[in-house]
Amino acid sequence: MPSRFRNPITDWVGQLWADVKASTDSSLLGVARWLGLLYGPIDRRLPIDQALRKAMAYRLPAHVRWKHALGSITYLLFAILVITGVLLSFYYRPSAQEAYPSIQYIVSEVSFGWLIRDMHVWSASLIVVVVLAHLARVFFEMVYKPPRETNWLIGMLLLIVIIAFGATGYLLPWDQWAYWTATEVLGSYEKIPVVGSLITALLTGDVMISGATLSRYFALHVIVLPWIAFALLAFHFALVRRHGIAPPVNGNETNAPGQPFYPNHLLRSLITAVLVVTLVITFAVLFPRPVGDPANPYDVPSELVTTWGPVNIGLAVVRYLGPWGVIGFVVLGLALVFLPVFDRGPERHLRRRPLPLALGVVFAVTLLLGWLAGRQIRSVSPTVAPEVQTTGELGTPALDQVAPTDTTGTVPEEP
Repeated sequence: MPSRFRNPITDWVGQLWADVKASTDSSLLGVARWLGLLYGPIDRRLPIDQALRKAMAYRLPAHVRWKHALGSITYLLFAILVITGVLLSFYYRPSAQEAYPSIQYIVSEVSFGWLIRDMHVWSASLIVVVVLAHLARVFFEMVYKPPRETNWLIGMLLLIVIIAFGATGYLLPWDQWAYWTATEVLGSYEKIPVVGSLITALLTGDVMISGATLSRYFALHVIVLPWIAFALLAFHFALVRRHGIAPPVNGNETNAPGQPFYPNHLLRSLITAVLVVTLVITFAVLFPRPVGDPANPYDVPSELVTTWGPVNIGLAVVRYLGPWGVIGFVVLGLALVFLPVFDRGPERHLRRRPLPLALGVVFAVTLLLGWLAGRQIRSVSPTVAPEVQTTGELGTPALDQVAPTDTTGTVPEEP
């Protein structure tokens, strides 16, 4: 390009960039910081370009390694869940008549709808595993000790919210497996003393699981829980930035300046992100989530297939231990939640803290045994099926809300 054309263009671009820098507040970088693309503090007194360079040059402690990426993986999986969930909501219809046909339409007719749905399903499973691994690292390194006990509480609340996301989303396909699993679990919750009936009534919204239940689960899944999760995440990130990364367990933190966030830790985060997305897509392609027949409260399925790990644990607890098992599991979880309130000493070596170590081991073993026992469950509990299959008033309100079973094998038209 001749210089008589190149010079005016270069001057115009330079002037435009100078105007953008002068008119843009460096506080805008807080968005990138919240997304995990920056870690260091934002110097709002500097122009945005200088503030960016200063933030990217921030040095993390020398002991920060790949294990510290578990939090980033959790955040990335949550982002995948949000994106795929929004895409699915374009076609999903939360009613007993249209929920199942809309799922069939998504996986059969929508371009890459099957992939989006199975990425959503697998992300929901993987995020539970990663959150548990992240909390296990924090627990066994005793990072929950002051001044980070509030962040431990926020992390446990986020785990509960993630479980609630999966539990409410599990019913949305409105197939036989989801319907009868929810029936058995809610039936056990109803037997919990004092609060069981109230919890079941709030979640069900009817005398049995019906379209009212589906509407409530959908509202919780796409409206209530996302706002709670975003608030907890914002609070969690603010506390992490305020207190910084916890020192190593041995306490031998060196005075070395550590590695700069850019390019070292940012590159580590990007590599992790690529691997996680690849893993989710691979699982979605090779192991798609099966769908049962349309939900029908008057036809007990011959086989009960669970497709989410926490469901196996929940089924095992309610099937083998009953409502008191649910209460015991909740008490065990609350003991972990409020552990920092009682374990406030400076000691961080687990061998010298036998009580927290025993509590963590019991919780981990309980989860593992519950998952293994739940995987063996392949049928609806005989104590649940006859009760729901009665022809009396219990089933009457939901008769007109059940999607008809399609036995032709044809793909439904667009809802």
